[in-house]
Amino acid sequence: MINGLGVLGWGVGGIEAEAVMLGQPVALTLPQVVGCRLEGSVNPLTTSIDVVLGITKHLRQAAIAGRFVEFFGPGVSQLSVPDRTTIANMCPEYNATVSFFPVDQVTLKHFNKTNFSQEKLELVESYMKAVNLFRNYENSEEDPVYSEVIEIQLGSFIPHVSGPKRAQDRVAVSDMKVDFHSCLKEKMGFKGFHVPKERLQTQVPFQHAGQEYQLAHGSLVIAAVISCTNNCNPSVMLAAGLLAKKAVEAGLGVKPYIKTSLAPGAGMVTQYLNTSGVLPYLNQLGFEVIGYGCATCVGNTTPLPEGVVDAIKQGNLVACGVLSGNRHFEGRLFECVCANYLASPPLVVAYAIAGTVDIDFEKEPLGVTPEGKEVFLRDVWPSREEVQQMEEDTVVSSIFQELRDRMEKGNPLWSNLECPESVVFPWDIKSTYIRPPSFFHKLTKEVQPPRSIEQAHALLFLGNQTDPREFNSYGARRGQRRGDDRGTFASIKLQNRFIGRSGPKTLHIPSGQTLDVFEAADRYQREGIPLIILAGKDYGSGSSRDWVAKGPCLLGVRAIIAESFEKLHKSQLLGMGILPLAFLPGQTADSLELSGKEKFTIGLPPPPESLGLGHRLTVQISGGKSFDVTALLDSEIDLIYYRHGGLLRYVARTLI
Repeated sequence: MINGLGVLGWGVGGIEAEAVMLGQPVALTLPQVVGCRLEGSVNPLTTSIDVVLGITKHLRQAAIAGRFVEFFGPGVSQLSVPDRTTIANMCPEYNATVSFFPVDQVTLKHFNKTNFSQEKLELVESYMKAVNLFRNYENSEEDPVYSEVIEIQLGSFIPHVSGPKRAQDRVAVSDMKVDFHSCLKEKMGFKGFHVPKERLQTQVPFQHAGQEYQLAHGSLVIAAVISCTNNCNPSVMLAAGLLAKKAVEAGLGVKPYIKTSLAPGAGMVTQYLNTSGVLPYLNQLGFEVIGYGCATCVGNTTPLPEGVVDAIKQGNLVACGVLSGNRHFEGRLFECVCANYLASPPLVVAYAIAGTVDIDFEKEPLGVTPEGKEVFLRDVWPSREEVQQMEEDTVVSSIFQELRDRMEKGNPLWSNLECPESVVFPWDIKSTYIRPPSFFHKLTKEVQPPRSIEQAHALLFLGNQTDPREFNSYGARRGQRRGDDRGTFASIKLQNRFIGRSGPKTLHIPSGQTLDVFEAADRYQREGIPLIILAGKDYGSGSSRDWVAKGPCLLGVRAIIAESFEKLHKSQLLGMGILPLAFLPGQTADSLELSGKEKFTIGLPPPPESLGLGHRLTVQISGGKSFDVTALLDSEIDLIYYRHGGLLRYVARTLI
């Protein structure tokens, strides 16, 4: 977020952060800087989220992985600082290392609202101008020279949602009804549900709280307003609150069987929703605060009403969930909820009131008042001016004043926590929440050179864009090793070519048995058989958490052969001693006619110290065939970490 304020910074994975805490440097290859020129004005009906997702889509298609992005051009002046911080915060979604907005007059006005003294404001402005980091976005003569320039028209953005199965599949809200019908009919795949023609109009009645309701394809059963990552922007949360206020005043409501929730990213969100006076209206529609942190997004939601679940199963319905998070996939919110859409907070509220995604907001009413009056979305949608005025008048200043007061007072609950005085962490073997992992098992002071991987089996044979850590209900126990290794590859929608259907299963090749992924990995480890993974493009896409590498490490995976890797995930694999290997250009598992059931031997050059940057290795497979791969070792620090068996073991040796 700080990059939206003109402060350069970027995140690293948990593994790198752990190393930095212990005094190790973070290696960075000097990046190219891409200039993103913004032009035009934002449509009044377009939320900040639409702008964020629109820019995200453009930059994802521009293939800017690993680069720095700096925004410039006259369109930048149309964006508030919260808009800029939201866009900067989403850079992992388009694989940039950093998205940066230099300081301008809009930034200084924002600082003024955050209780900066006039003296400090003048100092910031003078310093930025002295070092040529202050921008007048209207003056093209101040534009820097970039490695590459990408142009984006802000006026081209219209409201969208993303789904029903993948975050990258965006659908214009105006096309939602048509697109959903198309998804119902399409063959099973990234968007399709393959519903037979004779079942498209299925409706199932059910009882809830003494009243009868009906569910159909597209019926909404989960609606979650969440303010994390792309929805941390106060304007969209306020827009949701204003829409709720207008809807309640118009006499609209949400059906009681829909599981509604409000999960603010921090107490500060509750503070400004309350200060602005919109929280009571959200509560009246069922959007009450359920807690702070990961909840609905990771499947941590209370069960749906029994009648709802029975109706979905009875009619084999494509029921829907809508949430304002930044990540979803089929079945993640709830096992029987097949279609899940990401939407801005006000659209989550709108769809909850409508009770279905099978609606054209332009032509069909959002709801009907008790008096029989039709109310359309346009009647209750807050204008951009309304939202910005509320944000300026009631949010920004009060937030920072409250924050300053709380920091000065301190938190007695935090201050009174007992802290053990032991030199090392006192593990509780009875804990179900945090347990010691085996990363340092058999660690020696002397470095044991990495050995060739001999006669390995493939644990999984995956396709494109695989996220290896789909935890679902495992999310609440991220610090519990026995939960984390079982949660790795535990998605009900994991596409493993060994199985031919979705689910967290794989083939134990020596026995021919189909087992849970964890059970198969555990069995391989007991048999002393090393493991690899075969994959397609963008392995690790969409996962920045360190457990995406720690999990496979605990499962005994020693190498992953893929067509390409998500950049941060590739670094995390090396950080855990897993060797990322890329097929040569033009080659894939299919072109090499791999079944995945072969035995794989990956020979390292003798001596192991001769393994160099981008080294080409040969993979021998049973049957006498072989093929070459490239070891994705891009820097000297990558080599050091791999030779030590991972970053954590390297750091441990430096401390012994």
